[in-house]
Amino acid sequence: MRVRSKAILASTAIIAAVALSACGQYGNLQARKAFKDANTLYQAQNYREAATKYEEAIAASPDSPEAVTAYFFLGNSYDNLYKPARKGEAENDKNLTKAIENYKISAERETRPDIKKLALQYLVNAYGPDKLDDPTQAEPIVQRMMQLDPTNTENYFALAKIYEDAGNLDEAEAMLNKAREAKPKEAAVYQQLAGFYQRQGEFDKLIAAVQQRAELEPNNPEAHYAVATYYWDEAYRNTRLNEAQKRDYVMNADYVEALTYRGLLLRIEAAMEKDAARQKQLLTEASQLQEKAVALKKKQAAGA
Repeated sequence: MRVRSKAILASTAIIAAVALSACGQYGNLQARKAFKDANTLYQAQNYREAATKYEEAIAASPDSPEAVTAYFFLGNSYDNLYKPARKGEAENDKNLTKAIENYKISAERETRPDIKKLALQYLVNAYGPDKLDDPTQAEPIVQRMMQLDPTNTENYFALAKIYEDAGNLDEAEAMLNKAREAKPKEAAVYQQLAGFYQRQGEFDKLIAAVQQRAELEPNNPEAHYAVATYYWDEAYRNTRLNEAQKRDYVMNADYVEALTYRGLLLRIEAAMEKDAARQKQLLTEASQLQEKAVALKKKQAAGA
């Protein structure tokens, strides 16, 4: 009897295993079909029905590759359904809550680095000013992203923005400087620094940043154009500058690539000039630069 009982138990275990395997295969097939249908709806921007199908894919086979990937797109579907203009409405706010829940699951379970990165990025955005407006929740997520990829300067930029939005300007500047330490030859770092210093009204630091960028990209006209742009903007808009300071800014912005802005700078200089002959000379040069800039634009438009 004992031997027979063991045989029965063994047979039952085999039957159960086969049944579970069959159920698992059926669940995987269901998950794949629901995931495929969800993707079609998602691409058509039918986010409400896409969310339903992604949920079906997850329920059919929670551990399948399709289900794991579905968490991100489910979160993003709800994220797209959320409308900032309707913040405070229960049904609308629920969409954002569900988006955050699924982004978090995706960030934990996803094995594909690209999807995991997207989940973390969108999770940070969900805590941004136009959504939950909770930088304390966003900060640890960005720090985690930095740990995953210490050389990705986008993470430093994101954390600097969180600090700046919260009014922690010293921390924001320190984070941008850390980005520079991580990638000292990346032009985007100096663009971020320039933008930060412009917002804070620190012109000398702003110019230092854009000039460093121009040194990194000596053959990029846009880099030099940016220097001239900032000089022109400061000379034109800063009413606290005296004539000597304006003249200094004008002379410092002498870049061939910045024809248009150089012409504007010359006109500013001409307006300050007391010598009529010199004034006429400056205006003539400004007009020549303008004509040259127009000719170049026409040439580019013609595809030459």
